[in-house]
Amino acid sequence: MGKTYFTEEQQSKLRKNTYVQKVSAKSITYTKKFKEEFEEKYRGGKLPAQILDDMGLDHHILGRSRSKSIVTRMKRCELRPEGFEDTRKNNSGRPATRQFTDTEKIKRLEQKISYLNQENEFLKKNAQMDRQANWEYKRRHPSNINSSKK
Repeated sequence: MGKTYFTEEQQSKLRKNTYVQKVSAKSITYTKKFKEEFEEKYRGGKLPAQILDDMGLDHHILGRSRSKSIVTRMKRCELRPEGFEDTRKNNSGRPATRQFTDTEKIKRLEQKISYLNQENEFLKKNAQMDRQANWEYKRRHPSNINSSKK
């Protein structure tokens, strides 16, 4: 199943709702108030479709998968320390690079050295196992080796 898109008519209808912060053809962003009220009513025992209808959102426009995913997202938001706050505006992607202290630099370099040493040991063992496998093959199949030299 593919992603369902909102038509222009559906988008304009959703934008008029006070619980909708933003709508595009692909997605919908709800207000913090919506999230809190939805969670409260859901914990009270109401079904998601009933809650959406009570809040003026047509669950047929949203579709079954979006209606179900609202519950999952609300449960996830409830467990976060930020709660229902939209964290996208605060997390703008890659963390800012900062200057490390000398002790932090040393610690990072020691970790890197340790990792590289482990990697080297693994490669040595791997090469040794390959040599052993070749030697074992040659020992068990001497006729294949002699015929290839002719």
